[in-house]
Amino acid sequence: MGDWTYEKAGVSLERAEAFVEYIKGKLSLLPQKVLLFGAFASGVELKGYKRPVLMLTADGVGTKLKIAQKVGIHHTVGVDLVAMNVNDLLTSGAEPLAFLDYIATGKIELEVLKRVMDGIVEGCRLAQVPLVGGETAEMPDFYPEGVYDLAGFCVGACEKEKLVTGQGIRPGDLIIGLPSSGLHSNGYSLVRKILQEKGISYEETPPELGRPLWQVLLEPTRIYTKEVQQLKTSGIVIKGMAHITGGGIPGNLVRILPEGCRARVELSRVPSQPVFGWIQSLGGVSTAEMCRTFNMGVGYIVVVERREEDKVLSLLKDAFLCGYVEEGKRDVLVV
Repeated sequence: MGDWTYEKAGVSLERAEAFVEYIKGKLSLLPQKVLLFGAFASGVELKGYKRPVLMLTADGVGTKLKIAQKVGIHHTVGVDLVAMNVNDLLTSGAEPLAFLDYIATGKIELEVLKRVMDGIVEGCRLAQVPLVGGETAEMPDFYPEGVYDLAGFCVGACEKEKLVTGQGIRPGDLIIGLPSSGLHSNGYSLVRKILQEKGISYEETPPELGRPLWQVLLEPTRIYTKEVQQLKTSGIVIKGMAHITGGGIPGNLVRILPEGCRARVELSRVPSQPVFGWIQSLGGVSTAEMCRTFNMGVGYIVVVERREEDKVLSLLKDAFLCGYVEEGKRDVLVV
């Protein structure tokens, strides 16, 4: 074969340019001004800080993407991408300043990626963070056609003295939970294997869940920017925050505990979500395994002094007390 072109090799510059133009048009939905969008680098102005520290995160959506691509629903994983990064950033006390995405695919399918981008923009709107740029890589010999992968990156800033490190946590402090919106973006490899073994289709509607399974599994990850901002502006002293992702409550809450502090979380205090019991029963999964794989209904945790309990619970209407910190070896007990 002669007369090779990039298009013939499977990479379309025209599709890539059309996607960039679509992204530019969506930026008008976001309130923040972006500097040099579309150039080699772009960003935002850093205002109002005296001793700023920059905090950065990078994360993806995991095998939840396989379900999205199987059923042809693509916007929800865009929200997930923003949520996984922004929620991680919020735990440091930093304000999200900028978000970037990386999309890799075998072939740019314009309508599919537009839906992904719709979700990313919606996530940025909910997180109150500007989308400042990204990259879309078309790699026909690396990804099969119809397959894409996502990665996200978030930058935030905080006054150095206002970083939330968890080092001030002491026995007697309370653990306040905020509900998840479902599985969020973790545990999907296990869920998919269980469903495959049981021969259950994403189109089925389990009576326990009351809606098609794909809708339950693709429910977007909740973004907690608004709630964290409410706490910060209310004068409540936040001792520590944890985003409950892979590793569940034990694997994430322990990351903010100082030595000599053990957290005790009581699942009976967590508002029940039927999806977790359904998965556990269907797959015969032990409670311990469930707790270290899924969020179990707790998407975000805030640790405060006991005297702050009433104020936090009145400020955040769906928050709930789910445990406390006691003296002991640095650990998390879920009971």
